[in-house]
Parts: sequence; structure tokens; C-alpha cells
Amino acid sequence: MADSAQKGRGNLVRNVEEALRSAITSGEVPVGGKLPSESEMTRRYGVSRTVVREAVSSLRLRGLVEARQGAGVFVISTSAPPEPPSVFRIEDPTRLSEVIEFLELRIAIEVEAASLAATRRSPAQAEAVHECWQAIEAAMIWGKPSTDADFQFHLAIADATNNPQFRRLLETMGLDAIPRAAMTSDDGPAQMRDTGSVPSAPADYLRKIQDEHLRIADAIAAGDTAEARAAMRQHLEGSRDRYRDLLRRSR
Repeated sequence: MADSAQKGRGNLVRNVEEALRSAITSGEVPVGGKLPSESEMTRRYGVSRTVVREAVSSLRLRGLVEARQGAGVFVISTSAPPEPPSVFRIEDPTRLSEVIEFLELRIAIEVEAASLAATRRSPAQAEAVHECWQAIEAAMIWGKPSTDADFQFHLAIADATNNPQFRRLLETMGLDAIPRAAMTSDDGPAQMRDTGSVPSAPADYLRKIQDEHLRIADAIAAGDTAEARAAMRQHLEGSRDRYRDLLRRSR
């Protein structure tokens, strides 16, 4: 189920990316031109914002477009080098042990990112992190999926480091960075190869995650590097340990 959901989302991303690339190479959107807004693309292609963002991120990584803060996404080239092999992605979303490995990689990267964000963030960037927290909160209140908002929260922290490599790395990971995105689909819980069926995240667990998010956001806003590090480590290690426990119990 998760495997088919992951493949389905991947196909949608490729379809949107190909449509945008065709518009660029045909001259419909010339160099210097601006891509349609995110909301317009979701309507035009009948996909979610997550799919649009991943498609645009892929075009950015290939050097075709660039995002300009507050202005939009602009075409900077009509050609790109051959697409590099995918790295920093979960190859098999139905294998829980691989999800755990991916979380360990994120711990090594994002604990430092949180520390740098607390040191370097501007007031606007600190506010953007809190706004992403509020978007997750709203999704939870209305009973909507929060994985996209969760990913945007971590991207906002990456932006607050003022080192663009952190955002680029997270964009390469895509929604694989949020484990529960691969754990469930519209059809229900994932059927994992190494544990069997994985239960959906309960409401109290999502609440715990959201409280951890707030602790991280507050530490970054306060410029407290030690607290930002500790909060991010607790957040990611807690997720890793939850999946480790599921794997352990299955054995």
C-alpha cells in the first residue's frame, strides 16, 4: 500500500515536472519568465501542493529554475545536464529498517541545522518557522494530513541556517524526510516487509510531535543554540526509537 502510494506520488511528480519542462523548452515560459503560482499549478494539473513543490524542486536541482523570495519561481535555463542518480532517498519505503537508517542520517544533519538556525536566523525566518508550526496545528485541528506542513517546517529551519545547502539536501530527500508519509496511504496503514502492518500514528503521538516542534521553534526564536540542538535531537531520536520499537517487537 505504501509502496503503491509512493509510486503513485512519484508518477504525479514526474508528470508535473515534464509538463513544466515542456513549457520551458518550448518557450512558452522563456528564460526570465515566471512559472505559474503554486495554487494555479495545483488547479491546472489536479495535484496537491506537495506534488507541485517536489516537481519544482526537481527543476531547481537540475538548474532550470530558481526561487526568488517573495517573487516566485523564474526560469534561468532551457536545458539541463542529465539527471543525476537519486541520492538521499528511501529506496524501499516498505522496509522499516531503511526508514530507521534514514532517520539516523537526518539526526546527523538536522541537529546541527537547528543549532545554526538559532545562531543565524533573522526575525522573519524565526517567524516563518512558527508559521509552519501553526500550519501543522491547523491541519491537525481540521483532521487533514500534516506531512506536507511538517516538511515545510523543517525546510523553514534549513532556510534559517542561511546556508542554502541544508535546504537543497532536504529538497533532495523530499517527503521521505517525514517517515509517516511512507507509513500510510489513502488505502490505510503500510504493509512493511520487516514488521507487517504498521499502525497509523495515533492522535496523542502527533500531539507529542507537535509539542516537540514548538520547543524547537521557540529555541530558534530565542537564539538558544543548546536548546535548539537538544530539542531537535529529542524530536528525531524519538521518531527513530518509535520505529525501532516496532521493528524489535516484530522479531
